[in-house]
Amino acid sequence: MADDRQYHLKFDNSAGAHVDAYLEYKRVVGEDDGGKPFTPKEYEKYKKTVVAKRMQNRLFVSWTSPDGMDCKLVGPETPCFCTHRYKQHKTDFDELPTERPIHLPCRVKGCKCRAYHYIPLNGSQPIRCQCKHYTDDHSERKPYKCQKGSGCICAAFKSSFTCSCGQPTYVHETIVETKDERQARGHPVGYDVPYAAMGGLTGFSSLAEGYMRLDDSGVVRAPDEEWLNQPVGASDHPFLRMHATAINRLEGGPQRGQITSGEMDKLSDQMSHLKKPGESDMDFYERRYQERKKEERLRARQAPALKSKGSSRK
Repeated sequence: MADDRQYHLKFDNSAGAHVDAYLEYKRVVGEDDGGKPFTPKEYEKYKKTVVAKRMQNRLFVSWTSPDGMDCKLVGPETPCFCTHRYKQHKTDFDELPTERPIHLPCRVKGCKCRAYHYIPLNGSQPIRCQCKHYTDDHSERKPYKCQKGSGCICAAFKSSFTCSCGQPTYVHETIVETKDERQARGHPVGYDVPYAAMGGLTGFSSLAEGYMRLDDSGVVRAPDEEWLNQPVGASDHPFLRMHATAINRLEGGPQRGQITSGEMDKLSDQMSHLKKPGESDMDFYERRYQERKKEERLRARQAPALKSKGSSRK
């Protein structure tokens, strides 16, 4: 029998602050509390002993193509081949490992994974090996031998699934590197943060696919003036292409000297339909609303004059 009881929960103004504090706690502690939150005293001790070492000895994890592009930057929730998240692997070290490659074993009880290994998904589903079996049908340990019955002779996982960069999965490599090693490759390291299992995340751009960043390495830099002022082309958004003529002429295009006052009014009207630099959505909608109200008042004042002019002609 369904329970039809309803509960009405009320929270005071401090509720949001408590939620923020808990989220901050989970970002810092991660899985280190074993599911039982630290007491305030234990939490402060944890931050003093662990956070300083974490910020100094952070490891950056990326899934890289043969061209050196980071196709995927690994974060706390990024799954491993063993199906467990990156935050469930060993990510903190008192001293940086000297052996290469750096292995980050899974800490989940019973998991045989000895090194974090990223493998992409096909949408929300696991990808198939060339033996036609899924990733979770293979062993968690390298070379990830297939365990789907005795009839499969697959000795190692190898998938021809193609990454968004155009290269197959099996030519990519999961790289675990230090801050100095990553900088030597010309890739971003961001700021030192106290959060657990940040992997290769350095900002919001890190969540995008490698080919969607501004350059091959994924280093986000401000575009230069020439790039920002380039004319609207076929690869730009259809909305920009629709107003390309107006934008070009009004912003100093080759025909600027030929614009008459009437054309200038027409172009200004077209440009008013576009957002101005630095203008928020609310400011844009408010400005367009006030412009429409002004036009309505102008038409209302002109209507009697036009009406009397028409009657005099009769």
